[in-house]
Amino acid sequence: MVVVKEGKAEELLELFLKIGLDERTAKNTIANNKVTTNLTAVIHEAAVTDGCERRIGNLLYTVATKHPANALVHRPTLLQYVVSSKIKTPAQLEAAFSFFASVGAENFKVDEFEEACGVGVEVSVEDIEKTVNEVFEENKNSILELRYRTNVGDLFAHVRKRLPWADPKIVKQLIDAKLYELLGERTAADNEKPAKKKEKKEKPAKVEDKPTAVEAPAQPSEEELNPYLIFPQPVDNIQVHTEIPFSNGTVLRCCNSKEMLDKHLKVTGGKVFTRFPPEPNGYLHIGHAKAMFVDFGLAKERGGCCYLRVTGLTSIVILKHNKMYIVVSHFESSNALLRSRYDDTNPEAEKKEYIDHIEEIVKWMGWEPFKITYTSDYFQNLYDLAVELIQRGHAYVDHQTPEEIKEYREKKMNSPWRDRPIAESLKLFEDMRRGLIEEGKATLRMKQDMQSDNFNMYDLIAYRIKASGDKWCIYPSYDYAHCIVDSIENITHSLCTLEFETRRASYYWLLHSLGLYQPYVWEYSRLNVSNTVMSKRKLNFLVTNKYVDGWDDPRLMTLAGLRRRGVTSTSINSFVRGIGITRSDCSLIRLDRLEYHIREELNKTAPRTLVVLNPLKVVITNLESGSIMHLDAKRWPDAQADDASAFYKVPFSNVVYIERTDFRMKDSKDYYGLAPGKSVLLRYAFPIKCTEAILADDNETVLEIRAEYDSSKKTKPKGVLHWVAEPSPGVHPLKVEVRLFDKLFKSENPAELEDWLSDLNPKSKEVIHGAFAEPSLHTAVVGDKFQFERLGYFTVDKDSTPEKLVFNRTVTLKDSYSKGGK
Repeated sequence: MVVVKEGKAEELLELFLKIGLDERTAKNTIANNKVTTNLTAVIHEAAVTDGCERRIGNLLYTVATKHPANALVHRPTLLQYVVSSKIKTPAQLEAAFSFFASVGAENFKVDEFEEACGVGVEVSVEDIEKTVNEVFEENKNSILELRYRTNVGDLFAHVRKRLPWADPKIVKQLIDAKLYELLGERTAADNEKPAKKKEKKEKPAKVEDKPTAVEAPAQPSEEELNPYLIFPQPVDNIQVHTEIPFSNGTVLRCCNSKEMLDKHLKVTGGKVFTRFPPEPNGYLHIGHAKAMFVDFGLAKERGGCCYLRVTGLTSIVILKHNKMYIVVSHFESSNALLRSRYDDTNPEAEKKEYIDHIEEIVKWMGWEPFKITYTSDYFQNLYDLAVELIQRGHAYVDHQTPEEIKEYREKKMNSPWRDRPIAESLKLFEDMRRGLIEEGKATLRMKQDMQSDNFNMYDLIAYRIKASGDKWCIYPSYDYAHCIVDSIENITHSLCTLEFETRRASYYWLLHSLGLYQPYVWEYSRLNVSNTVMSKRKLNFLVTNKYVDGWDDPRLMTLAGLRRRGVTSTSINSFVRGIGITRSDCSLIRLDRLEYHIREELNKTAPRTLVVLNPLKVVITNLESGSIMHLDAKRWPDAQADDASAFYKVPFSNVVYIERTDFRMKDSKDYYGLAPGKSVLLRYAFPIKCTEAILADDNETVLEIRAEYDSSKKTKPKGVLHWVAEPSPGVHPLKVEVRLFDKLFKSENPAELEDWLSDLNPKSKEVIHGAFAEPSLHTAVVGDKFQFERLGYFTVDKDSTPEKLVFNRTVTLKDSYSKGGK
């Protein structure tokens, strides 16, 4: 492994940019010594140091990061196929990896290789078109029923199964064309509640407030159609996982033996086992939604199991299933479902509140753990294996202080206690367990490679002393417990984010040293959303110092905050699926991309209603005082006349209220609101014409409007206003509180700012205490969701009381993502 020096960075950046990598990916690559070394070697082996097409460069990057370690001898051959465009698609490249992984370093037959990778196979447009037509014919009834809600990914997968080497871009173009041929233009009904007919639109009062009829974003790329296809089957987990170079020149190639894999498969029945291991040191955020989608989603897609494993260590005592647990270091256990594992190896930060939240929010997100486990469930196993590690000569008891450990690591020096006798370390480790050694005076360290270029091989700590008054006075570290519990639970796929990639060497070193089964490890890019912070440390600071109103503040990207804001779990999962789970650096994902998915669902599920945020009184002078009409208003835009449930009654009287912003003293051509002498249509009611404006003493503030209504509805004004009326003479409409939320931070990436707190948006929350709502809303309960016409989507907040309803705005009606933010 090569450490990149500063003088080399610019040279490497230029080289990586030449092959078509974007600047951010190139810089992130340089920060990873292993990938830098591999990619540099690949570029030279491919003889493209002067540059190449971006398509070829992307394939070369994939070769550098995914080529089987047990078949490096064949890499130059593969690169020639890539550079000559004999292998030109990701599907062909993945087939090549599988082929080489199976043959290893042995010689292979060229014709077998080319057949396996589809080399020379040319799939004509006619062939693709014929197959697309066949797939559409087979699924015609379903497509006609679902129309543009049809899962295009499924259609794509059917075509790819029959024509694996077809150009994916042409496949997508022909599928899109066939959809258009079969269904015609996309209608507003395609974005509305299913099985409703389109209604003629009335023009809203203000052009800028018009709800935008949006088109769905571009169909996902090939890699996103079925994100789980990239993962191998459990039966294939015999390949070399990783190569660990040591400073003495030796290389450790980690993999399962056939006997070990057979034993594992016998226990699991060949099923996929994954684990979701959150640390209970705060509330889960939207980044954890991606982790759940990967861990639970893979297990579900393969008919396997996922554990919920609580990770970290805590001194609190919790009651679980009528059993008392001291939550100490602990990971998930194995069976045949997705396991939720809590990583409880961090002893200070977590609280029972966080553990309860994790279990509850996982279920809210739609996932069902196979089993909930704690790393502490395996405390005895972990201790026994630590003893065995010492006996094998791979661990020692150390007495260095944290400062000394840091200094020795920086200088790549061995601890003076590293070579103490095995028997001595065994005795001291037992003393540590029994509480005979003072806290902080000893640790158990793994004997790895202090001269390695990977700092995660610098004799990592396996156990620390933590006086608890319990049977155990020691607790294991994450680096020690994580991989062992994965192995104990027979996890097939250990999936984590890219920052853990450098820990892969330590992960496999420990399992190899103990002779344990080795799961398949794969890292994916983190999910980062704009205009927020995702660090639990920063989130905790905001909550603790009351910059926000708790972990479930609707302005936060915590899952609890999003739920309180009215966001559904299905829209979050839809958003995550659209992002994909590749290793590519997705950079910051714009917030409006998430909002697009939220609107897509709420547009179909949230009934419409009328609410006025900043009421301006309008007295209708030609309607008798005390006269009340009960008019039909639509819960859904495409409500059918014979469907009574699609309508609700709204009172109309001689006193109504409109938005203050919907009135001006001076009219203009591009203004569709109310003005002196001008008419507008009150939605679901009648046209009204302003006859007089009552002003305050300052001669500017409008206190009240006088107007006349057209009972015959012959007037056809352009503007349409929402409104709320007095339900009976002298009685105000239903008064509600409305909270309007905006981005919490002004900058797209506040986490990069040194003074990130100064970037907080002072206008991120606006509370309106005197909004008026139509009467039927009084029965709304916490969690109910509505579209306030012309205003946005809202949900009933938990702060509501029988005396006062509180609504949170989920999102506005406007959408910028589908207009070009794709």
